[in-house]
Amino acid sequence: MNQANMLRIERILCPIDFSESSARAYDYAQLLARHYQATVFLQHVVDFIIPPYAYYDPVSYIDVDFRKICADAREQLLEFAKSHTSSGVRPEYFVQEGEVTESVLSFAEAQMVDLIVMGKHGRKGYNRLTLGSVAEKVLRKAHCPVLVVHEPGPEAVAPQGAPNSVELRRIIFCTDFSDPSHRASEYALSVAAEFDAELTLLHVLEDVASSASIEERMTTAKEQLDKLIPPEGVKPGKIQTLVRIGRAYEQIIQLALEAQADLLIMAVRGHNTLDLAVFGSTTYRVIQLGSCPVLAVHLLKAGSTSSAGTVRP
Repeated sequence: MNQANMLRIERILCPIDFSESSARAYDYAQLLARHYQATVFLQHVVDFIIPPYAYYDPVSYIDVDFRKICADAREQLLEFAKSHTSSGVRPEYFVQEGEVTESVLSFAEAQMVDLIVMGKHGRKGYNRLTLGSVAEKVLRKAHCPVLVVHEPGPEAVAPQGAPNSVELRRIIFCTDFSDPSHRASEYALSVAAEFDAELTLLHVLEDVASSASIEERMTTAKEQLDKLIPPEGVKPGKIQTLVRIGRAYEQIIQLALEAQADLLIMAVRGHNTLDLAVFGSTTYRVIQLGSCPVLAVHLLKAGSTSSAGTVRP
C-alpha cells in the first residue's frame, strides 16, 4: 500500500481546552505527526465574556482582566504541553481570543492545516448521546478532514501512566461509493500503509426490499469494494472487504466493537446550513453513539486543493 502514501499530512491542528477529551486528542495528533513528520499546532481559545457588572468598571480594568486571563491561559497551555508531549514532537503554541468554533476554523484556513484533531466533548461535559457543540460545528464547516476522539475510558490508561498509549492497528473504512467516500478512501489507504495496519473496507446495504435481491446487491457491492484495493503494495492479510445488511450506523458501530477497531474513516458532506439533514445520518450517528475515533473526510470544494500535491507558499 506504499503508493497510497502520496497523501501528505504536514500540518495538524489540535484545539485544547484542557479536558481529558482534548488530552486524548493530542495523543492521536502526536501519533500522526510522528508518522507523517507533521507540525502540530496547539491552540487554546479564550472566549472572553464581559461580566454584567463591567458596565460600572473602567475599561482599563476589563483590559487588565483580559490580559491576565490570556497570560494564564498561555502558561496553562505550556504546562499542558510539557506534561503531555512525547519525544519527537515539538508543538507550536497559540492562545487566541474569540468564539471557539470560528477561531478554530479561521486558524485552520490561515495556516493551511491538513487535519484537525479534537475531542468529542469539552470541559463543561455533555451527555454521552450529545455531540459537543464545538466539535459538531467544526465538523460541519471545516474544509479539511477532522479526527474526532472520544474521552478515554478506564481501559485506555497506559501502563505505569505512560503517555501516548494510542495505536492504529485495525482500521475500518466505511463507504457508500459516493464521491466524498472516494476521497475518504485515499486517507484510509494512506493511514493503513503508514501504520502497517489491518484495513477493512466496509459497505452496508440498507433498505433491502426482498431476499431475492440480496445476493445480487451483495455481489455488486463486493465487486465495488474490490476495485478500491490498490493493485500493488498490499501485504497479504492486511486488507479485506466486507458487506453487511442493516442500518449503516448500527452495523458500523457493531463491527468496530467486534473488530476492536482503533479508527473509523468515513466521508462527510457539505458546508452549509442544510447540513443538518446529513448530520442526522450515518457519519454523525457513528461519531455521536460510537466509542471509536472517527476520521471524517470532506469532499473538496470547487477551487480547493488537496494536501496531496499542494504547493505551499
